[in-house]
Amino acid sequence: MKKEILKCLKENARMTSVEIARRVGADSSTIEKEIKKLEKSGIIKGYQAIVSPSNDGDGLVRAIIEVKVRPEREGGFDKVARRISKFPQVVSVNLVSGSFDLEIETQGETLQEVANFVSSKLASIDGVLSTNTCFLLKRYKIAGRILDDGEEYERLKVSP
Repeated sequence: MKKEILKCLKENARMTSVEIARRVGADSSTIEKEIKKLEKSGIIKGYQAIVSPSNDGDGLVRAIIEVKVRPEREGGFDKVARRISKFPQVVSVNLVSGSFDLEIETQGETLQEVANFVSSKLASIDGVLSTNTCFLLKRYKIAGRILDDGEEYERLKVSP
């Protein structure tokens, strides 16, 4: 039942316990108790609204940073990843496969603020070997939700 409840909440975190109960074939009081257990155990870390970036009005500059890391003898990449996670500018940190080790999403008020974070804080962490910063220009999908705002782009007609 846990998997089904989590699936429902991932789809819509505002789904009522009555609706979840109907979907999983249980009574709502059982669902409420199970959700409280999931929250208390830390399986459910929180709830968040998905807001279209064009409407959120925060004006923040976002960047994806690829980071090469020297793994430590005890703990591999975890110690460096945890240290990076503590910065308030960091939105997410992921261990990935490929030509770099960590993928970080960060945000700041300006391009310069993000650049300063990378050069003065991130790059100076012991174990960080190199970084590659890509500024986020536009989001098309977040957390499984397509952000299509109905914009229609028509290609300009070119004539000789």
